Amino acid sequence: MHAEELHELSSERATELPATEMTHPFGEDWDVWKVRGKVFMLQTEVTGTSQVILKVDPFDGQALRSQYEDIAPGYHMNKKHWISVYPGESVDKELLRDLVTESYALVVEKLPRRERPVDSASFRIE
Repeated sequence: MHAEELHELSSERATELPATEMTHPFGEDWDVWKVRGKVFMLQTEVTGTSQVILKVDPFDGQALRSQYEDIAPGYHMNKKHWISVYPGESVDKELLRDLVTESYALVVEKLPRRERPVDSASFRIE
């Protein structure tokens, strides 16, 4: 997957999810995706390389980083709870969509029940 496709596919999936918005609180170099005001995905090229930063369960994050060469600890984020996905051959479109969905679900499940746009369990990847 090349850099342009990485951002395009992750943005496409994010817009399909209920109650999402894209903002630029850190400037135009950062696309920050939120659900009910809480960040679940960031996209940037500030390091000179395109990347998508996503929330993960710590156990899953460790497994993903060891299994996929294009997944690393989250740039400028808590390395235990966030990953960065980079362009390359190891991550396919389906995995990227699943990672965006899982990041969204992890954030939604932490919202107060009355603010949740969906039942996060219905979006979880098992």
